[in-house]
Amino acid sequence: MKLFLTSVGPVVEEHGRHYAVADEPWDALVRRDDLLRHLRARVGDGHFPPAEAPAKPLAPIGSQEVWAAGVTYLRSKLARMEESSDSGGGSFYDKGYSADRPGLFFKGTPHRVVGPGGRVRIRADSKWNVPEPELTLLLGPAGRIIGYTVGNDMSSRDIEGENPLYLPQAKVYDGSCALGPAVLVAEEPLPKSTEIRLEILRGGQRAFAGTTALSQMKRDLAELAGWLFRDSSFPNGCYLLTGTGIVPPDSFTLQPGDEVRITIEPIGTLSNVVA
Repeated sequence: MKLFLTSVGPVVEEHGRHYAVADEPWDALVRRDDLLRHLRARVGDGHFPPAEAPAKPLAPIGSQEVWAAGVTYLRSKLARMEESSDSGGGSFYDKGYSADRPGLFFKGTPHRVVGPGGRVRIRADSKWNVPEPELTLLLGPAGRIIGYTVGNDMSSRDIEGENPLYLPQAKVYDGSCALGPAVLVAEEPLPKSTEIRLEILRGGQRAFAGTTALSQMKRDLAELAGWLFRDSSFPNGCYLLTGTGIVPPDSFTLQPGDEVRITIEPIGTLSNVVA
């Protein structure tokens, strides 16, 4: 089952049919740890009226904070070590990859998040920028994984590489995160074979493409969620981007007008243009 957010409220898709979620705002849905059972019951008893398929879904976010996990893939660890070699910060990423405690950082508030078709941004004071395609967890107030979506953790590699203490500036700014197109609400965890695909188009031509799979992730998804909820509360739930295993070559940087497409089946494709 998929859950979309539209300009008129949440919409559920099940078996190719769409239903308007009546009288329940987004935050109220996220607060339900029994979200899948609740939605199925409401669809089954006819409480949700039929609706059109959302032509322009919004970012599936209400008042949730967005957090992210770093160096959860070997490819990401190696890239971070290379970009920070001049600053002497490479060992931080090596140790962070192998440590019991994962590297978690605050990514953004809802107003910094864009949805499908929205414009992600590159910082004006950065010259080396990449998208980071990531499976993203929707976590309920109790820390339980209640859904999955596609995330783009935009990153200024030169700023982070200059000094690891600059990570917040490299990661947190207006238009630095995209989520969507929908939240997949499922009973079972996504299989390890699930692929994450990235394609970047420039002038209609492919400038870069890459693929990874959840099997390449060092950390367990539930483990990451558990660490995030240690001594932190999220009354309306939160999002957690789980790291990237796709890193373009050092010679590549995003340019205004590039289109970034991230696909995770069965969630869908998140497409954004770089402002």
